[in-house]
Amino acid sequence: MDSILDFLGTIPWWAWILIIIAIIAIQDILQRKHTIRHNFPVIGRIRYLFEGIGPEIRQYFVANNREELPFNRIERSWVYASSKNENNYEGFGTDRDIYAHQHIFVNNAMFPFKIEADHPNAIDKTFLPCAKVMGEFNKRRKPYRPASVINISAMSFGSLSARAVESMNKGVKLAGAYHNTGEGGLSPYHCHGGDVVFHFGTGYFGVRAKDGSFSMEKMKKLVEDHPYVRAIEIKLSQGAKPGKGGVLPGAKISQEIADIRGVEVGKTVLSPPNHSAFSTVNEMVDFIEAIAEETGLPVGIKAAIGKLEQWEELADTMIRTGKGPDFISVDGGEGGTGAAPPSFADHVSLPWVYGFGDLYSLFQKKGLTERIIFIGSGKLGFPAKAAMAFAMGADCVNVAREAMMSIGCIQAQICHTNRCPSGVATQSKWLQRGIDIPLKSERLAQYFKTFRKELIEITHASGYEHPCQFTMDDIDVNVDDHNLSEELSHTYKYKKTPVPFKSMQHLKDCEYLGGKSSIQSSVSSKQ
Repeated sequence: MDSILDFLGTIPWWAWILIIIAIIAIQDILQRKHTIRHNFPVIGRIRYLFEGIGPEIRQYFVANNREELPFNRIERSWVYASSKNENNYEGFGTDRDIYAHQHIFVNNAMFPFKIEADHPNAIDKTFLPCAKVMGEFNKRRKPYRPASVINISAMSFGSLSARAVESMNKGVKLAGAYHNTGEGGLSPYHCHGGDVVFHFGTGYFGVRAKDGSFSMEKMKKLVEDHPYVRAIEIKLSQGAKPGKGGVLPGAKISQEIADIRGVEVGKTVLSPPNHSAFSTVNEMVDFIEAIAEETGLPVGIKAAIGKLEQWEELADTMIRTGKGPDFISVDGGEGGTGAAPPSFADHVSLPWVYGFGDLYSLFQKKGLTERIIFIGSGKLGFPAKAAMAFAMGADCVNVAREAMMSIGCIQAQICHTNRCPSGVATQSKWLQRGIDIPLKSERLAQYFKTFRKELIEITHASGYEHPCQFTMDDIDVNVDDHNLSEELSHTYKYKKTPVPFKSMQHLKDCEYLGGKSSIQSSVSSKQ
């Protein structure tokens, strides 16, 4: 044994390197899984290394500031700086091609809207509630006016980490916004005082009977036990994968997730494309009314938009019965927090501007726009894009990926692998530990407040008090390759229905205003 050790000790360090390379080369030649490694042992591995780190190289060294998708560096930097309350300004003028297709122009007024000393925005520059009340038309027992026009879109615990969800809920409490649960059920991490919109899909997680059907009793108990649940949203489809169900592998179902979702530990759960609680438009309207009657809460639907025939049937049913959803969340085909095959993510359902324009104009022709709150979702977490959305008829915007970025997401685009390096979209306890919940909740709240402040400033620059007053003629967009700019009304062939609006003070005094505790504390601290 000593002689062997002595012999090994005589081998120089460079020889050990050669021996290791030889072993790797033999392994590469003998394996048959990768042709490149077999044909080019050792060197072939470098190709896979570069392929693996290619996205990071392009993101940090190759792509320019405006080049990346889904969010370019300028957009991400604006969210990061806004969430940290840092300087988010640009110097030396825009570096965007302002003649590019779909570039947005906000038409400013000669004289901006003047804020008096006692105006709510003189006291709180971030105060910006929704101009409409959910459930008011249908006379729900517990109407709800969202206290923020920007809120968190549907993202489930399970898709996001526990610490990410908790950071977001504490953040919306600070910002006076609401937090949509996503279809994974109401987790303990959603229950830190922020307003909540309970969202469920075809799996009925959280309100699921043993046979997988919807349980009204569980829904009633959930609302009774959690008074901060302010509205209920039924998912028909989502932008990332409209018309496609999902599979939750049994290996991912821990005891905690099983308890939250109402499923069995270790048993794979299928979420089908279709609801079992209803299969027609009339049945869906009856289902909505039954939930609203039992809970007293506003009830809405969420969908990505494609064919319009069934939407027209819904509109006709609403006219005939005087019933229907209190709000409609329109998700764009560019939505991205749900993992999906590229064939769905790239091609199924319309982008937000096209889908929303089609749906809104349909409901407008039927005279229904005033009784519905329209919520937009699809890369709208930037003030200028939000101004466009309001001009087209949106009453609120929901953000998902922008909210993720505000708490640390770096757009690694590996959400579906459970290896999110920022700990936001993973169940790894180690990776989650990097999320400082108090810090990240403050950053999300600051992003929301900065967003509202800048949207208010754009609104005032256009001569209005509230973005609900934007019209289709207030926004121009480049529509073709000949540098032609047109008002939205010409581009999308309709004019938005004016939203009834008295004043910001009227909204502030509303008895149904959500997030009151956070807003009042903000105002009192400024006074």
